Amino acid sequence: MTTSTNASVNTTETQAPDDRHEIDSANAEVVAAMTAGQPVLVDVVTARTVIGVLDEQTPTLLHAGPPVDFADMPAPMQASCVGAAFFEGWAADEAAAREFIASKVRFVPCHHVDAVGPMGGITSANMAVVVVENRASENPTEWNRAYATMNEGIGKVLRFGAFDSEVVDRLHWMAKVLGPSLSAALASTDEGYPLMPVIARAIAMGDEFHQRNIASSAIFAKDFAPLLIKARLGTEQLAGVTDFLGRTDQFFLNLAMASCKAIMDAARKITKGSIVTAMTRNGHEFGIRVSGLGDRWFTAPVNTPEGLFFTGYSQDQACPDMGDSAITETFGLGGMSMIAAPAVTRFVGAGGLGDAQAISEEMAEIVFGHNAMLSIPTWDFQGTPTGIDIRKVVETSITPIINTGIASLEPGVGQIGAGTVRAPLGCFTKALEALAETYGVDA
Repeated sequence: MTTSTNASVNTTETQAPDDRHEIDSANAEVVAAMTAGQPVLVDVVTARTVIGVLDEQTPTLLHAGPPVDFADMPAPMQASCVGAAFFEGWAADEAAAREFIASKVRFVPCHHVDAVGPMGGITSANMAVVVVENRASENPTEWNRAYATMNEGIGKVLRFGAFDSEVVDRLHWMAKVLGPSLSAALASTDEGYPLMPVIARAIAMGDEFHQRNIASSAIFAKDFAPLLIKARLGTEQLAGVTDFLGRTDQFFLNLAMASCKAIMDAARKITKGSIVTAMTRNGHEFGIRVSGLGDRWFTAPVNTPEGLFFTGYSQDQACPDMGDSAITETFGLGGMSMIAAPAVTRFVGAGGLGDAQAISEEMAEIVFGHNAMLSIPTWDFQGTPTGIDIRKVVETSITPIINTGIASLEPGVGQIGAGTVRAPLGCFTKALEALAETYGVDA
């Protein structure tokens, strides 16, 4: 599973002993912030009410990954933009939508506005987003928030580039019915809905929180049933919402993404060290951020996922890797914790239980430590691998593995399979060269 490399940076040569100690100390602080994360779902609201750039007069769309122009987006991401244009009422047909988007729309990465978006990541002003607050600190003034759209289910969905009336109608229902219903349910809680206890329980039930969220989604639906009843929704509204939650096995994915984003942004406040604080992709480039290197993106051409395909589809129809969902791997979930989800390993083409364990053992070689709060029974109760260290990635040439859905290259088709993909080594090599420059040593 090791990625080949022509890495030009040797970590032993680049770090003097004092530098190594300083970086290790900073990394310990970053990992401590990660393992202390306490994400809480506090509301579900219209995106423009919490994300300032979406409430301005300039038509704006958020997208997954590091910055990218519309012309460089892969076809499914462009198609997601068309769907968002229909949803916002900017155009009535595809040609008009594409012309409007190319000439009028401003694009902003989700990550730049405290948000994350799955696959295409396209988020517009009037879509519903979950609000997750990280309450790791005892001081409420230090709490930070993250936002994500809600999971639409499977099949024809906007995040995979589908944009027909079925997709747009569902987005309107989620904004006008599902979101307000969950918000009303949350209003009956004292302080919101804590998400880390769900993550801790569900990882012991076989979720890795990227490709498999069945256990966590079921826990969420079970916990919210009485809250929704307390909210005194109409019978039809209550039936629709509970039915959607009950059959959307990946609903918790977006909650996990927002949780990981809130936690990693809190860890980013420690502006030293060599720990990866974000991994994301836009179908054109893969980008990473590193604790000691601030807001800079380090990018390399993105790879294409490999795995298993639905009937009628094959590898040559797969779109290059997309999505902010790799924030789960950044936190140590998803492919990093493949061994937690033996039921999904064959679905993503990762082989059996032995292969899953080998993947997690390999990932453990490139992290700073383990998260004792998230122990994995099938891994002899070891905690999730935590704190990807760019020095170890370059030194070993082992790159993070990401579990992901696979979108069709053809716009409007949607998901055609699921698999895994490697982060490109080039991101880490560039980041390590920058880190060496920061510490004043030769690369």
